[in-house]
Amino acid sequence: MQKYDIVIIGSGLGGLLCGAVLSKEGYSVCVLEKNGIPGGCFQGFKRYGRMLDTGVHYIGSMDEGEILHRCFSYLGIMDEIKLVRLDEEGFDRIVYPDKSYSYAMGEERFIETLARDFPYERENLQHYMKMISDIASAVTVDGFKKGRISTSNLDVFSLSAWKTIAGITQNERLRHVLSNPAMLYGGDKLVSTFYIHAMTTSSYLHGSYRFVGSSMQLTDALIRKIEGNGGKVITLAQATAIRCDQNMVSGVEVNNRGLIQAKYVISTMHPMKTLEITDRTTNIRKAYLSRLSSLPNSYGFFTVYLIKKKNADRYINHNIYFYADGQDAWHRTSFPDDKGVVGVLTSMRPNEHDIRYTNVVELLTPMLYQEVEPWKDTLYERRGDDYRQFKERKTEDILRFVRQFDPSVLENTEHIVTTTPLSYRDYTGTPEGSAYGIMKNYQNPLSTLIPIRSKVRNLFFAGQNVNMHGVLGVTLTSLISCSELLGEEYIAKKIGNS
Repeated sequence: MQKYDIVIIGSGLGGLLCGAVLSKEGYSVCVLEKNGIPGGCFQGFKRYGRMLDTGVHYIGSMDEGEILHRCFSYLGIMDEIKLVRLDEEGFDRIVYPDKSYSYAMGEERFIETLARDFPYERENLQHYMKMISDIASAVTVDGFKKGRISTSNLDVFSLSAWKTIAGITQNERLRHVLSNPAMLYGGDKLVSTFYIHAMTTSSYLHGSYRFVGSSMQLTDALIRKIEGNGGKVITLAQATAIRCDQNMVSGVEVNNRGLIQAKYVISTMHPMKTLEITDRTTNIRKAYLSRLSSLPNSYGFFTVYLIKKKNADRYINHNIYFYADGQDAWHRTSFPDDKGVVGVLTSMRPNEHDIRYTNVVELLTPMLYQEVEPWKDTLYERRGDDYRQFKERKTEDILRFVRQFDPSVLENTEHIVTTTPLSYRDYTGTPEGSAYGIMKNYQNPLSTLIPIRSKVRNLFFAGQNVNMHGVLGVTLTSLISCSELLGEEYIAKKIGNS
């Protein structure tokens, strides 16, 4: 029977970060992945000879001295991932039919750039940026050096993202422009917290980067570190039961067969899915399970991959968000019954062999699970003709929308590949194909912020369902999970001083 100090369920970013940190600090670690390819949102898949990314399109906080850069430096993987820094004067371009706006890197540059388009809003922009900075200052490298991963308190989770933005300016277009990061955390105008908005915005202002080639290189780098530290990452290994003895986890059953013994278990699965496979103990009460099962998930995405002729399309070093007139980034939850396309994120990666060109252009629009629910009980590539026709109609809707802004979008396109929330669900294991996990609700933050510690003493949670969405959020919650074993001061100082 295999024995490890720690078994980690799930090989997405959260699971691999926990595995890399804990194995580096001397624990014997085993990471279990139910699919054949590890990585979660950082896994890739190949179509027509091109590697396509599942979920991550760009990452923030990667300038030297920023949090993610420091974490990856501590793990020794910065030299193993190839990145390109996005345009400093406009890493995100927000385009309406009549005008476009730029998100520039750096707080002062961000204010100055938007103040040129909104000259009477300079003071409001300064006020907005101060609010962003005040919240983001709870997570800094200096804080890590002092032994604190975060100094946030619950009060900051009680601010509404939309109401805060609406209270800063009366200019409707500026409200829309400042809301743009909502698409990066599945923002809901009715419930999303300004804390998530502020942390997401600040992250990208302090170093927005793209992977050159596939984002799966981060997955590969973390796995090499885990294995180099003596740990294991096992694919096609589904955790089918978490065994308990006297309110303590004793091990994880894999594929309904063998048991892997463990002193601790960290699960990056949805907390409800984790507890569904956990032996019932006196600590896991029905009321707790009922609360977890009632928490809503964020929306998913419909993605169109335009596979281009080799070295035919020039690489563009920024993201482009196209919006219909009067629309903003909250549209999918503001109008849940409207299935029309009113906003599209256009992104691309530089070719790893020649960064002047791109091989794949991605078009993403938010999609609620209800649109694909009729096929929820089907399997990938076996969903039937009606599903294929649904995807073709949605693809044409997206292309028709984008052509209003870029009539040449299909030039040099050899093939088109599409994915839906069902694809995301099947590839990453997220409920309803949710892109960002459990929605965080400013009206009752305690109900949607999941504690790292479960009701079972040596079972911990990690991943974006726990605290904050996105790459930065998953990294921070993974470190907090690790701190339960290593101590917050110890691991924070090691990373801060790396």
